[in-house]
Amino acid sequence: MRTLLLLAAAVVAGTPAETVRRLPAPEARQGVAAGPRDLYAIANYRIARYDMRTGARRAAWEGDKGRFPHINSCAVIARDLVCAASSFPAVPQWSAVEIFDPVTLAHRRTVALAGAPGSLTWVDRHAGAWWAMFANYDGKGGEPGRDHRYTMLVRYDDDWRATQSWRLPASILERIAPMSISGGGWGPDGRLYLTGHDRPELYAVTLPAGGAVLDHVATIPIEAAGQAIDWDEAAPGTLYGIDRAGGQILEMRVPLPR
Repeated sequence: MRTLLLLAAAVVAGTPAETVRRLPAPEARQGVAAGPRDLYAIANYRIARYDMRTGARRAAWEGDKGRFPHINSCAVIARDLVCAASSFPAVPQWSAVEIFDPVTLAHRRTVALAGAPGSLTWVDRHAGAWWAMFANYDGKGGEPGRDHRYTMLVRYDDDWRATQSWRLPASILERIAPMSISGGGWGPDGRLYLTGHDRPELYAVTLPAGGAVLDHVATIPIEAAGQAIDWDEAAPGTLYGIDRAGGQILEMRVPLPR
């Protein structure tokens, strides 16, 4: 049994990512999104757009704190800036997808996810479907009867009807406790990559051939200590994260697992 455990650990040990650039962004409190020419720093009810090349601040949005208490992450999808929002840390939990203009940052519309199984932390578009992660917590922000083990990945159709869902494997749950998954998105290699709340780690997972638990492929050390991330679609292998304490956006090069 000891030999088997050691072999399993070797499978999920990834080569560390390299941080190649840091950009000042005071709004980088929850996460970052990458567009074709811009980066977006997210801080609950505030979003700022920065020029990807120069780091210059181009636009900013600040919403009603009561209506937008916790925007956790965003992603540029088609012609929208699509953001994951929730009531965290207030309970009962509610979740919504908030959609903005990616240039002006004007709020366009809301998709309310009634009856969602937790607090929405990220949204992505992949293989003709919407994908969303719902966090659950042991303490602050959690609901009675559910802890971090109830964190769930849900696939939705174009009308935001849930079509399938998966739970996290024990090898990731033990790393994120007592918090949950804060960031995620589909990578250039077709795998799904996840980050927790505070560990400097990137988890590569795949959909299982059978069962309802995601397969853990690799754990990759990164400088960003959890929080929301986003891949640069124009530069495969480039991942953006944040240094929350330093108020910076981190550009990282990730050696993708084989």
